[in-house]
Amino acid sequence: MWLEIVLLGLIGFIAATFGSVVGLGGGIILVPGLVFLGPWLLGEAVSSQTAVATSLAVLIFTALSSTLAYSKVKRVDWRNGLIFFITSGPGSMVGAQLAQYFQDSSFQLAFGFFMLAMAVLMIVKERMKPLQIQWRRMQTFTDGTGLTHEYGVNIPLMLLIGFMVGLVSGLFGIGGGSLFVPLMVLLFRYPAHIATATSMFVIFLSSILGTSVHAWNGSVDWMLVLILAPSAWIGGKFGAAIANRMSGKGLLLLLRLTLLVLSIRMIISGFMAD
Repeated sequence: MWLEIVLLGLIGFIAATFGSVVGLGGGIILVPGLVFLGPWLLGEAVSSQTAVATSLAVLIFTALSSTLAYSKVKRVDWRNGLIFFITSGPGSMVGAQLAQYFQDSSFQLAFGFFMLAMAVLMIVKERMKPLQIQWRRMQTFTDGTGLTHEYGVNIPLMLLIGFMVGLVSGLFGIGGGSLFVPLMVLLFRYPAHIATATSMFVIFLSSILGTSVHAWNGSVDWMLVLILAPSAWIGGKFGAAIANRMSGKGLLLLLRLTLLVLSIRMIISGFMAD
């Protein structure tokens, strides 16, 4: 029993560390981890709904831990984060409700293809340059190092992005940072470290609302949350510390490879289940 708890805690720590470094939130690793390793660690299968709901609940702790760490070095754009949350919060609730209608096989297919798209996006985004859109409204932001950055602001587009990302977050239990960060960088020319930190703040708020719907539907495994939350809290802080001090290129390469392997595994499982 203690071995299973330690291994579950390790999964939570790894997922939170990866997620915090790049602003993902960690669910993109935690969800397939629970689905594939659940029968071995828990002695019974973990349904897709339970994996998503539990992952989103754990993300509350991961994202809060990361946000607090990033706030100490003044990387969180609180104002724009709240603008994104206006629609990402309700979007997360809608996605959480839609998750109840997924069969396990169809969920594995959808999640597998989503992970594959995220892996490809993470590979190509370093070669993609921010779009040179001349935004009518520009904003300056000074981080903890004293550097001042300037990027665009377009509230209608931010609200649309917020809802879309929130919807995916509640549906897959991933937090949404895998979409938030590249969109913030490419469309509005956010510095990557500001986008990552702000993304974790939005994920924290949205995860609370999405989890409330999952909890109402009885999908959250609170015992798993109790086991995973402490390691996710530590992993969130550890990942933020890595992001604050180094590029983390090796970690990102490992994450991309992990996403590729897991996505292919999820897709194959989905097809075989059918």
